[in-house]
Amino acid sequence: MALTLSYRFFDLPLKHPFTISRYTVEIQQTVIAIISDGEMSGYGEATANPYYHSTRERIGNAIEKLKPLVSKAGNLHPSELWPKLEGEIPEDYFALCAVDVAYWDYYSRKQKKRLRDLLSDGTGNTPLTSYTIGIDTLPEMKRKVLEMPWPLYKVKLGRPNDMEMVRELRSITDSTFRIDANASWTKDQALENSKMLAGMNVEFIEQPLSASDVDGMKRLKKYSPLPLVADESCQTEQDVLLCADQFHGINIKLMKCGGITPALRMIDQARELGLKVMAGCMTESTIGISALCQLAGLLDYIDADGALLLASDIAVGVSFSDGKIIFSENDGTGAESIGF
Repeated sequence: MALTLSYRFFDLPLKHPFTISRYTVEIQQTVIAIISDGEMSGYGEATANPYYHSTRERIGNAIEKLKPLVSKAGNLHPSELWPKLEGEIPEDYFALCAVDVAYWDYYSRKQKKRLRDLLSDGTGNTPLTSYTIGIDTLPEMKRKVLEMPWPLYKVKLGRPNDMEMVRELRSITDSTFRIDANASWTKDQALENSKMLAGMNVEFIEQPLSASDVDGMKRLKKYSPLPLVADESCQTEQDVLLCADQFHGINIKLMKCGGITPALRMIDQARELGLKVMAGCMTESTIGISALCQLAGLLDYIDADGALLLASDIAVGVSFSDGKIIFSENDGTGAESIGF
């Protein structure tokens, strides 16, 4: 039976406005890709994101172009289908991600397997996920920490009073911090801040400088007392090697690289280069988060809190307890849609 590929648009309201150094989101627009044989379906997700020029319309238009290829996929392994998809919509990585993940989900359900069991042998430790505190007024950031007790917080920075904010947050919790500057610091600020943060139970700093400041990052890696993890500097497979001289680790995001298939290759490449490996998320539904968590056994760090930031969700699947990932025992990613 031929496979069908369809998609739907959704608006995901957030619990609180979510601010990073570049923009604020109150309602996250997302696209859900669905691959079905009429009896069994797989789901993938891609969100709108202004920084990466991702809109729902662009994602939807790209998915339309992939319908003929998916209909002929038959029993192809996902790693065999991905290059065909990429050849049809080169560099439309958000749409590629939605379809690649939907196909992995469908493929593993068809095999009557949990996707994580296809990706790893289950012997690796599953890291805790962080919970993100977006940029806000200091009282609001403190309130969000107290509202969500968690062992590991990712703290978004990018304001003139960054260090004051970290000191104030540190005064109300002993939990470990991960600092994410979202490319908002200069190299001098980053070096000074890294020295101050080193004494505040900070695990690492994510993307302190602009991705274009390669020389600055190389210098910072040499002198920073804290590990540095690439985000904006590491979008696709081609970026991993370039990051080796600038960072101690990389943050892989499925939507930026085009899905699970290229993410697996990036993990292998990073390991060969001696880099730590993290996978992160956008603000997205449990469909996308459940897919991301299937990689957890292959990672050093994970940031999978995207659905925890939502006021209402469109799916069930993985859940979390005190930072620990609670997997669904269902096949595939374990995600099941609610009401569609």
